Amino acid sequence: MINCIIVDDEPLALDLLEDNIKKIPFLKLIKKCKNVTEALKIYNAEKIDLIFLDIEMPDISGIQFLKSLKNKPMVIFITAYEKYALEGFELDVLDYLLKPVSFDRFLRAVNKAYEYFGFINTKSQPQENQGIYHEYIFVKSDHKIIKINTDDILYIEGLKDYVKIFSGGRPVFTLLSLKFLEEKLHPAKFIRVHRSYIISVSKIEYIGKSKVNIGGTSIPISNFYRDRLFNIINETH
Repeated sequence: MINCIIVDDEPLALDLLEDNIKKIPFLKLIKKCKNVTEALKIYNAEKIDLIFLDIEMPDISGIQFLKSLKNKPMVIFITAYEKYALEGFELDVLDYLLKPVSFDRFLRAVNKAYEYFGFINTKSQPQENQGIYHEYIFVKSDHKIIKINTDDILYIEGLKDYVKIFSGGRPVFTLLSLKFLEEKLHPAKFIRVHRSYIISVSKIEYIGKSKVNIGGTSIPISNFYRDRLFNIINETH
């Protein structure tokens, strides 16, 4: 369940959003807030996962409010003004909806929130769900949430604060760790071969003394991971 609040100074907009939220089974409306001050009190008192946020409001704008939050939740801007779209996406909002918002457009936005919420909370699933691996993952990159089919992944390179996922086209950059992705990918299909690389076993072209070649790229194999790689290779023939 995704806990959400609405922040808008227009009573009609609050009521319309409330009606839409009631139609979505995975959304729980915690509070309708008429201003940022009221929203901040609720945000500090409750666990809020998603904010439906207007931009132009008295005293403090929605953008100023969002910038003031330390641990930012998911945010969907709902506004009458198109001019703030670029700034909204620079703040990594999930979506930017222009009033009046159709239910179809609203549904697409909240489905995006649902997918992202499920991805970032995978770690907290009960233990009995561990070992269930999906055919795809969702990652946040370049102000979008991108779906990547795991069968398409060639290899993943870990950098200082983010990873690069190579799947045949342009690499996807995302603020995740290799360790996190290693836990989400099937251990019989993906293996860590170096502190900076996870590879797809099925995409290996050949293995050298200290390198593995995938998609025309040579990837180093460290001594620490070598035995595990060859154990998996031996199991497949």
